[in-house]
Amino acid sequence: MMARRAVCAALFATLVMESSDAFSILPRSSSSTSRMIRTPSLLLASKYMSPEASAAAGTSYSAPRPSKADEPPFPKVGDFCRYYDMDGGKADGEVLIGRISLIQEVWQKKKKQKTPVEIKEWLVELTELENVGDGYYADYPSRKRNSKRSLRNLQEVAPVMASFVRAESAYKLPCDRNTGLPLARFESYRLDDYEGPVPATLDQDVVTSDGVLYTTLKGQLLQSAALAGLAGTVGADLLKGFEDAAIYAAGASAGVAYLFCLSIKTDTLGSPNAKFGKNISNVRFALPLAVLVGVALFNKLSGAEASNVFSTVSSEQFGAAMLGFLTYRIPLFVTQLFPIISETAGDMMLPGSAGVAMQLAKDNGGNTDDETNSKEKQRGAANSVLLDVTGENGGLVPVLVVSGPGGAGKTTLVNRLIKEGGGRFVRPKRLDRIQEGATFERLEQRGEFLDIDPTGRYGLTKDGILTAAATASLGEGETPVVVVDASVALVKKLRATLGGARLIGVWVALDTLDKFKERIQAQMESGAITIDTDNDGDDEESITRAKLREIVQEIEYGVVSGIFEFTILNDDIDTSFAELQEAAKYCFK
Repeated sequence: MMARRAVCAALFATLVMESSDAFSILPRSSSSTSRMIRTPSLLLASKYMSPEASAAAGTSYSAPRPSKADEPPFPKVGDFCRYYDMDGGKADGEVLIGRISLIQEVWQKKKKQKTPVEIKEWLVELTELENVGDGYYADYPSRKRNSKRSLRNLQEVAPVMASFVRAESAYKLPCDRNTGLPLARFESYRLDDYEGPVPATLDQDVVTSDGVLYTTLKGQLLQSAALAGLAGTVGADLLKGFEDAAIYAAGASAGVAYLFCLSIKTDTLGSPNAKFGKNISNVRFALPLAVLVGVALFNKLSGAEASNVFSTVSSEQFGAAMLGFLTYRIPLFVTQLFPIISETAGDMMLPGSAGVAMQLAKDNGGNTDDETNSKEKQRGAANSVLLDVTGENGGLVPVLVVSGPGGAGKTTLVNRLIKEGGGRFVRPKRLDRIQEGATFERLEQRGEFLDIDPTGRYGLTKDGILTAAATASLGEGETPVVVVDASVALVKKLRATLGGARLIGVWVALDTLDKFKERIQAQMESGAITIDTDNDGDDEESITRAKLREIVQEIEYGVVSGIFEFTILNDDIDTSFAELQEAAKYCFK
């Protein structure tokens, strides 16, 4: 009996120690006896049997052995790792967190018992993550990401656990409660029997189609280079005569041959013939010299006298040969330049409504209204899966966008609609710079804010709009509608980026420019619009003209954008509010 009590006491102490390890964020010991119990399911998985049950079963009690989950994992691309900023993984360096983007096998020559042998090692390319505080790590912006990559020996990195927190747009890592440093799951990866990353399964249909596309592009490039050389040869014949045209043609032929040799290297890349293809492709560097040698020999045979063969080549002949050789670059240059020219030409907008309409047509990519609406709904439906919002609109979140020129009174109407709406209308959530400083700064650096209020404290994000209604409920399954008091600049951003939403646009304006002018003057008298007295060019008249020009441009956008289904001319506040209420009813249909 005493023996049984001793065994039970020892077992109970072991379970208490393991349970305390499960709820403390401390490094895991390499000893198998200090195994961490993560969840109650693992405790059940240990298959503990009481001494009485063991005796009845005819077995003797033994402590549970570590499972496969206690073994270090094999590395794979995409893993989160802890490493140090000092070569060799010294613990006194800065702790860094990164993701594996590449795993490469290398062979190192080392001496073993005075005999040099080759030992296989593994290198990993790590893309560093930005430490944004409180155990959160985020991807650097794309412009900085390339400079944050480094190579490390796989033995110097340790795997860590990470989970993505959507509200923070960052990954959360377990950290030591005393030092605040990230904790590793294991001190290193498992390298025994590791044979490298598992190759991805290739879709042979995609490979075949890409091969056909590559062959077509290669043929078009060679053909374009040959045609460009032919056109240059004809031009040289008309301008300089047959001799220079022949030299130009020889140079152009060498340029086409240069591209062909380069394509051989590309075709054999990664194949058993890669070394042969590389050797053949290196011949391309001698092609310009071969053209000059041919010209020099032709001059020598023609009776030209000089101290050496190359001195017979005149500067005109040299220029014709080099220009002909470089002709192959013209199709490449035109191919790369054409999209830039097209985009620049599209940005040069015509004045007035015609320019705004042309810009909107370019944004729609030439699609018809039905095609554009269909694509927006498909994109919105895909994004709305994350929001757990369903309805007759295919899961799209209705958003009431009230916009118009400054001074038209839209803010007054929006405030009244929310106040008197009985909870049916809510404002979007804005991020507070003071309460969530780290997240605010990160999103601001990445340009992810749709709008920041004039005080600079509150920022508006896409998620702040889409999730505002989901957190409130009117009962009986009805969800409030988010109302956005939007400037024209914000409307353009919403139109371009707010997938997962059905926008109901309401345009608020005045019927004459004179009324806008009166309101601008009233705002200047009240101090809402300030005049910079230090600037000699600023006076009431110049500011009024500038504001009116801005209002005209905004009205043009409101007319031709097609996003605003309702227009309110705000002459009387009560009448305009009733019209806004009627428009808002469509959000619930």
